[in-house]
Amino acid sequence: MPGDDVGPTCHDPRVTTPIEDYAVLSNCRSAALVSTAGSVDWLCLPRYDSGSMFGALLGDESHGSWSLRPDDPDARATRRYDGDTFVLVTRWETATGVADVYDAMPIDEGVEALVRRVVGVSGAVDFVSEVRLRFDYARAVPWVRQVGHGDAHAILAVAGPDAVVLRGPRLIAVDTAHRGRWTTQAGRAVDSVLAWGPSWKEAPAAFDVEAALERTREWWAAWADRVQATGDHAALVTRSLMVLRALTHSETGGIVAAATTSLPEAFGGSRNWDYRYVWLRDAALTLSAYIEHGYLDAAHRWRNWLLRAIAGDPADVQIMYGIAGERDLPEREITSLPGYGGAAPVRIGNGAVDQYQADVIGEVMVALEAARDAGVEETTFSWSLQRALLDQLAAWVDRPDLGIWEMRGDPHFFTHSRAMVWAAFDRGIRAVEHGGHEGEVDTWRALRDRVRAQIDERGVHAGGWFTQHFETDEVDASLLVLPQVGFCAYDDPRMLATVARMEQTLMPDGWLLRYRTTGVDGLSGDEHPFLVCSFWLVGQYAHSGRREEATALMHRLTAVVNDLGLLSEEYDPTRGRQAGNTPQALSHLALVGAADALRRTAPDPT
Repeated sequence: MPGDDVGPTCHDPRVTTPIEDYAVLSNCRSAALVSTAGSVDWLCLPRYDSGSMFGALLGDESHGSWSLRPDDPDARATRRYDGDTFVLVTRWETATGVADVYDAMPIDEGVEALVRRVVGVSGAVDFVSEVRLRFDYARAVPWVRQVGHGDAHAILAVAGPDAVVLRGPRLIAVDTAHRGRWTTQAGRAVDSVLAWGPSWKEAPAAFDVEAALERTREWWAAWADRVQATGDHAALVTRSLMVLRALTHSETGGIVAAATTSLPEAFGGSRNWDYRYVWLRDAALTLSAYIEHGYLDAAHRWRNWLLRAIAGDPADVQIMYGIAGERDLPEREITSLPGYGGAAPVRIGNGAVDQYQADVIGEVMVALEAARDAGVEETTFSWSLQRALLDQLAAWVDRPDLGIWEMRGDPHFFTHSRAMVWAAFDRGIRAVEHGGHEGEVDTWRALRDRVRAQIDERGVHAGGWFTQHFETDEVDASLLVLPQVGFCAYDDPRMLATVARMEQTLMPDGWLLRYRTTGVDGLSGDEHPFLVCSFWLVGQYAHSGRREEATALMHRLTAVVNDLGLLSEEYDPTRGRQAGNTPQALSHLALVGAADALRRTAPDPT
């Protein structure tokens, strides 16, 4: 039962936790990361892109964390999700007993909360809860006061616009932390509930924890039950699609690229970016994955988001937006968080919002065609929007860009971007010729054919491979997308030569790099292999008759998924570590695509 003995914890101070050691919780409005040591090290409420209140992920416990674990340095932990949900169950085994911790973010609308329930399984286990609240990326240490009555213990923390109430076992102030101790007996449950609300309103009310947990389990299980996934990787496909849903805001429909900011692409380096926004490209690819696996309602929701976000002058279309369609996402560096393992700077916002990336309209047009083909009817407004986008792309058709990888160097005619321009016009033509819509089909056909001729003439090296851009002989992993959108066949001799060149120059460790960092990206330092690239290569191998190699590479890739089925952006094969922001939508999208490719190309069992 709750007690007042709140001396210092016994376990050693935590060191930088490997990225793959984190679990993600989500209420489809925000997300939390929980370590294997039982510490919530990242939490932003009420939205994915809100200021952190627990920011130890990008520093240490002094930057905000909530540790809940046995007061036994030798306690052993195992964890799992509670079926097809994002309710995390961590089982702690100690010399005196066994207890489970259930961590969840209730799915209920209007409830922005984190629940941590401790349930005794056998014997008795002494637990310690240690909370350090640091609002606004650790720039604000809140005022905290006791607000509970009788046996209903609670603290209220307020700073600026944020307020949280933490109800549960009694917590006592120790320096700038709050600590509590209690013993959990077999068959008993002890709940700790942190709830957020605006500081100018009444404190968030208590709610029925049991009912909230049950609704959350039922909601996730029902969503996952609709996933249409078969084949050897069905479980990972289901979990990956669930991750995509966990990154999709339930009210706005915006799909964020990841739940975190500034996890480094190279440990200790400066390639640290904020991914808590909606990239049109990633969202469009997510839409396609949803449709492939039976979620047409997601197509309606995202198309509505798109129509709102880019309404206005097509010349002002951006590559990315805020969760509700916000346009102003200025990139800035903050010093209140020192960075993951000291990798600085920590960035909030993303300067890529101002970039021109010529492929984005093509990604959108490809996804919206998939929605049409799946039975999502066009409206007058939605088709008018696509026509306007194509008209704008026609005006920009000879404009170089910064490419899919958001280069921060000089613009070029990137071959992948040019192929996506081709795809945009191609989908517009098909909508007119096969879908019965009206449009400037003759103009679009002429532009489509001109772009193809450009690529054939300037985007193919004398050695026979497609090049990264028109002024280089380098290759780029994004070229693997060309057959995916129908620009060429998977076994086109140019694609086969491109893959051979990638294997020679971009796979030093058997993992495919995006490109060689030879200065074209305008950035210092290096990076680890992006997982999306190797998943794309699985699909290329599968569709071009190299099934054995496709299967072997898929096996190697799925081996780096963490114990909960989660992937970050990159993988460091030397250290055997995940790197970059997590969980990463594009990595999970590519896993789904690779699994689908293996399933489609599987030999007929008959």
